[in-house]
Amino acid sequence: MKTNKTNKTNKNKPSPRLVHLGEAVGERLEKIYPNAECALDYRGDPWRLFVMARLSAQCTDKRVNEVSPALFAEIPDAAAAAEIPVERLEELVRSCGLYREKAKNIKESAKIIVEKHGGAIPDTEEELLALPGVGRKIANLLLGDLHGRGGMVCDTHLMRICGRLGFYEEGLKDPTKCERIMNPIIPMEKRADFCHRIVFFGREYCTARGNDCTKCPLNDLCAAGKKIK
Repeated sequence: MKTNKTNKTNKNKPSPRLVHLGEAVGERLEKIYPNAECALDYRGDPWRLFVMARLSAQCTDKRVNEVSPALFAEIPDAAAAAEIPVERLEELVRSCGLYREKAKNIKESAKIIVEKHGGAIPDTEEELLALPGVGRKIANLLLGDLHGRGGMVCDTHLMRICGRLGFYEEGLKDPTKCERIMNPIIPMEKRADFCHRIVFFGREYCTARGNDCTKCPLNDLCAAGKKIK
């Protein structure tokens, strides 16, 4: 039995070369983007980050940031969101898409946050995942940005770019598999900053529409990563 556990641990452990690639990519991104800030302008407020993260699903961070001033003027905290009519909440978030579902999730989550957590955003994965509309991506973002102990936020940027860099087979679009591969490679305390920097890198250099690899500041690391087995 002990041998089986050891074999399972070794199987899940990333190769030293992948760990080295992770360190090299992280250090290079830190030089390019020294200020690793979340693209969502949540102003250090956990409640704002929670709501904005939910709104960002299938919506740009830019649009969420534009909607936020008017939105938080009416729901500055969970207590206010729990009381606001859902129809009014729908109006406020309409331009973010999927507005009925998002408004419903925010209001229902607000009630739970007020009743079970005293108005504070939960700080455990289990409690966050129990909130309506919260999946691993949002939970990891909140735990990482607010507490420094989240997993990788596997959005489309990260999944695409880490595949291109050679961390796993390019084209992988399964967030759970991506997170399972990347978590052991990037130290927990560095994951939040790594993810934010990947987002900026994906928008500036390695876009989904196409990119000029000759101008990419990670070109040499990308080529090396593709050779790792």
